[in-house]
Amino acid sequence: MNGRKTPHVVFVAGLSGSGKSTAMAALEDLGFYCVDNLPAQLVAQFIGLCALSNPPVEKIALALDTREERFLTKFPAVAANLRGAGGLTEVLFLDCSNEVIEKRYRETRRVHPLSPEGSVVKGVERERALLADALSLADQIIDTTSLNVHELKAQVMGHVLGETRPTVVSLISFGFRYGTPTAVELLFDMRFLPNPYFEEEMRVLSGREKVVADYVLESDRGRDLLGRLKDFVSFMLPLYDEEGKAYVTIGIGCTGGQHRSVAMAEALSSWLVDMGREVNVAHRDVERA
Repeated sequence: MNGRKTPHVVFVAGLSGSGKSTAMAALEDLGFYCVDNLPAQLVAQFIGLCALSNPPVEKIALALDTREERFLTKFPAVAANLRGAGGLTEVLFLDCSNEVIEKRYRETRRVHPLSPEGSVVKGVERERALLADALSLADQIIDTTSLNVHELKAQVMGHVLGETRPTVVSLISFGFRYGTPTAVELLFDMRFLPNPYFEEEMRVLSGREKVVADYVLESDRGRDLLGRLKDFVSFMLPLYDEEGKAYVTIGIGCTGGQHRSVAMAEALSSWLVDMGREVNVAHRDVERA
């Protein structure tokens, strides 16, 4: 960079529909000069021009687009060159479950950029393959499955500013028959607990109903497991706080994601809120019933 002060560069990568526009808006609010889809061969030149401006642009955010496959191929070398120049270069990666992305596209009636005539899921899977290198270089991965736009902006700002705050806990219940959620740090299986599905009066209910929660959590195994999970989480969260981890995602699964996993996620959420923790809860598969 010829002796000039190197800027703080943040690359924003991730799946289409995962919240990249929201992340870029958060960075713009922090004073970053934001650019979408800049070709790889122009990145170094663009950063050089930013350094020559008056006053110099010292904070730059660049969004990656999977439609620019040539850029993605060259991205690891671009990131390595910038990091070798001594400046602060970060890669922020946004992930999200296939189901939620599909729902977001359905609600907005948009087509997926990599599958304009096919299914959203096929487009997402192709994107995951194209973004493998960007994911491997990520300094921070944010799973937006259970986040609203305000929570996502807060996480992006917290990461970039380096502010320390207690780790945010995201709880996601799910059914193993529909696949495990992506980007969970911890995953617990509830399939050994008593199953309300086999009780006719509870079959159509969910774990959010008191009668179902009592059936699951007031059993000997349910009480024992909830107590052990509380002990483990109580041990773990202060360590995450010390490391400055912005959030931790805990997956809680049962067979269909309707009864046992939902009851346990709700119980843990209530307990964590009582402890003063910020908690996000999502029941991925409860509506499938």
